Amino acid sequence: MTQIFVLNSAYGLMTAVAAMDAGAIPASPSGRILVAVNAAIVPEAAPGIGDAAHLATLRARFDRVVDLNELLAPERPPHWRVTANAAPALERLLREAWGIGDADVELFLQSPQVAPSRVFIDVFAGADVSIVGDGLMTYSPIRNRWPHTVASRVTAVVYADTVPGVEPLLFPVAARVPVPPAALRAVVDEVAAATDDPEIDALVQLDRPALVLGQYLSALKLISADEELRMQCDMIDRALEWRPGSIVFKPHPSSAPALIDDLAAHAAARGVGFTVFRGGTPAEVLAVRLPFVGAVAGFSTALPTLQALTGLPIGAVGTDLLLQRLTPFENGNRIPVTIIDALTRPDSPYPGERMQLLVDAVGYAMQPVIAAHLRPRAEEFLASAPAAERSRYFARTRLTSLALPGGGTPGLFSRALGQRDGASRITEVQLALRGARRRGKRAWKALRGG
Repeated sequence: MTQIFVLNSAYGLMTAVAAMDAGAIPASPSGRILVAVNAAIVPEAAPGIGDAAHLATLRARFDRVVDLNELLAPERPPHWRVTANAAPALERLLREAWGIGDADVELFLQSPQVAPSRVFIDVFAGADVSIVGDGLMTYSPIRNRWPHTVASRVTAVVYADTVPGVEPLLFPVAARVPVPPAALRAVVDEVAAATDDPEIDALVQLDRPALVLGQYLSALKLISADEELRMQCDMIDRALEWRPGSIVFKPHPSSAPALIDDLAAHAAARGVGFTVFRGGTPAEVLAVRLPFVGAVAGFSTALPTLQALTGLPIGAVGTDLLLQRLTPFENGNRIPVTIIDALTRPDSPYPGERMQLLVDAVGYAMQPVIAAHLRPRAEEFLASAPAAERSRYFARTRLTSLALPGGGTPGLFSRALGQRDGASRITEVQLALRGARRRGKRAWKALRGG
């Protein structure tokens, strides 16, 4: 069995290697291949996991490393498409090029719904598939229903177990393979030791630094540029609760210089030092190398990871606003925002199993057909939750349309859209009409003697 890992982020690579080191992904006698993907818009300007120097020891865990960008150039991996007719020929070519022969293949994929991972699913049509989690998005239900012939091949979801007591909703019938925080911490320590960055060394001299992470949410059209500036100023104010001597701001690579200048001015007005870290070193590695007193962000995956790996205090800003702004309701960011909000609220009412119940309820409301099995969990949560908690995490119109506790009395249109055993009544009528049409065509064909 040859294992092929198609990975595109440092976090995904660290998760996969930690799982391998911990035995959560069994060793492969036929070898392991890393297909490194750089999905940046301008990959030449952003080192990927295939060439980043601080990830070299992780790449050494694999028997072969393939640079997919180089293989496909000038085509970029996110744009890669393969027709059904071409897939078998490409499989034969890759097997020969990579020395796989006729050996069975197992795929380990990040971002399985999009290229290039989706292409590998089609090319290696008989291979089992394991999903490698890439942070909090792994806890969300899948966005689009997969054909049963493809979904049935997903055998496992491998994820960093950084949210205590909560399992991902992705592919519910697949085995859950949690990567223990201790195993992930060992890999992060390894990467930190291999990271040679003078900019980090300069930060070591700072007095009691606090870490603030930017996400560039205005680019996602979630908030306006002015709201983002206010939110990140609030992050600095939140970090001041730990009495830091300085703020280290790690901006999103696309952040505008004007935003950073405004944040520096805000920090100066608050009487605290402000330093911008522009390097590509992951926040998890920064937290191992630097003595931060806390970390603040919007809904970054780094927050629960930092807390699980180092015990670092964490805080979030703007999650209540984002929960109301996310549209449509099934927006894939909803579960990450929900988790971060529930984790960082003062005196959060969602420890352990209660957090899982919240995630299950939100997941069902997001995808009531794909996650139909979670309806009883949603009803249990909503029936017992105070009105303020329901309105924080759920739109009342959504509850009404799904005939869930906390919703209003559905009108005729809402009743038509309402769910019954995972399907709406309109869907049931549409299916019945299609069946009637097919039966009518067969009867007409028989009458004509066809």
